[in-house]
Amino acid sequence: MQKEQTIDHVLRATWQAIAKMYNEQAAKHDSTMAMAFVLLNVDIEKGTPSTALGPQMGMEPTSLSRILKNMEERGAIYREKNPEDGRSVLIKLTDFGIEKRQTSREYVIQFNETVKKHVSEEKIKHFFEVSQTINNLISNKKIFTNKTTK
Repeated sequence: MQKEQTIDHVLRATWQAIAKMYNEQAAKHDSTMAMAFVLLNVDIEKGTPSTALGPQMGMEPTSLSRILKNMEERGAIYREKNPEDGRSVLIKLTDFGIEKRQTSREYVIQFNETVKKHVSEEKIKHFFEVSQTINNLISNKKIFTNKTTK
């Protein structure tokens, strides 16, 4: 089987293209795709516990810490003690962060609308079904078993 015909290769290559595209747009706003992703995942009204952001975004704590520090230095977020749990910290958006979040949101919407103009609703539905099946197979540990592959 050629690598171009494997599901994981197509997913990885497509995600790399998407990430490059978003990073190019983010650079125009002195930002990165990772920063935009954080902005889109922080609850505007209540904030989001910093410990919840990593798993929500599929990001390692050390990488997230670096991004949050950078965003705080740029004035996009601030940290506040969680009134419900004094041991944790809430990440909240500043007015500048809310503005940057809106810009990020517009790019995501534009991407989705453009794809939907070029791909039928049925194919998009199948794309989500296939993605969900892959995620379920992985989370239920159905891909790799103790059997050796030949």
